Amino acid sequence: MADKADVKPSGPAFVVLQQIADGTWEFLGEVPRKRGLPARAARTQAILDATSGTVKTTEVYAAVLRSEWRVAQDWSAPSH
Repeated sequence: MADKADVKPSGPAFVVLQQIADGTWEFLGEVPRKRGLPARAARTQAILDATSGTVKTTEVYAAVLRSEWRVAQDWSAPSH
C-alpha cells in the first residue's frame, strides 16, 4: 500500500479510514477527490486509491471529505 499520509493534496480530498476492530479505525491517508464522479463513486475511488486497489468486500472502509473531517475535529470540552 502506498504511503498516502505524507501526501497533502490541495483542493477537495477524502480522509480514508479502515475499520480494524469494532469501533477502532485506522487512518489510511488523504486522497484527492476525482472530479466529475458522483459522490458515491468518488468515495469508492478514494478508497481504491488509498488501498492501491486491495480492498476486500469483508472489510469496512470510510471516505470522509477532508473539509468535514476538519470540522468534525473542531469542538470544545465542556467547562465544569
